[in-house]
Amino acid sequence: MALSELPGAVRGGLAFCTRLPLSSSERDWLRFQEIPAAFPAVGYLVGLLLAIPFVLLDGQAAAVAAVYLLWVYLLTGVNHLDGVADLGDAAAIHDGDDRRDALKDTTTGVGAVGAVAVVVVTLGLGAVSVAGLPVGAVFLVTLVVAAEVSAKLAMATVACLGTAAHEGLGSQFTRNADPALLLGPAVVSVPAALFGGVPTVLAVAAGPLVAYGLVGWAEAALGGVNGDVFGAANELARVAALLVGVIAWTQF
Repeated sequence: MALSELPGAVRGGLAFCTRLPLSSSERDWLRFQEIPAAFPAVGYLVGLLLAIPFVLLDGQAAAVAAVYLLWVYLLTGVNHLDGVADLGDAAAIHDGDDRRDALKDTTTGVGAVGAVAVVVVTLGLGAVSVAGLPVGAVFLVTLVVAAEVSAKLAMATVACLGTAAHEGLGSQFTRNADPALLLGPAVVSVPAALFGGVPTVLAVAAGPLVAYGLVGWAEAALGGVNGDVFGAANELARVAALLVGVIAWTQF
């Protein structure tokens, strides 16, 4: 990877991961597909923006959580959450062929509703727990950034370890990556992991662990990964990272 290509890849990543009105080119999108390290780099920028409620409303845990939850989906959109919904419907079906059909079905089933509800409610509870920690605003920002870097590291892990089920969004990332390229995203994630001590180390580590399990399930149940798996990895890893960070803080 040429270092000079990373800014363009990050621009492409911000266009993919957020609703920010940024100008990005086709070349930026292609660079983003080719450079998995851009995923966690995007996580730093998104995480800093998502940490704003924790600074402005410090000490008001319930209000922070409500604003954070709203801000997450205003800033990042619901495309990734749609991946949770689709995989929720697929997971609710026992037959492999029917699972794959469910991913294409525009009808929202009980599996989708349940999966989205669990993720959104758990994210809100995680935000309440983070905002309620008796620590300074700097640590809160650090943990929120670590959670977002973890979420994007999860997507990079899916790209590097997964095999696409078919041509589509997922294959645009997996065709350009292999397990060895996961080193780049891991290195980019190190500052987020180390800045807050053990809680942020474990929070960042939660992302690739979630992604590893999700890739294994997708390849067994769906025949490989697709765009929905990328989106679900992002959403599930964010939740896991916040919760792991809070638990780690109480223990260490």
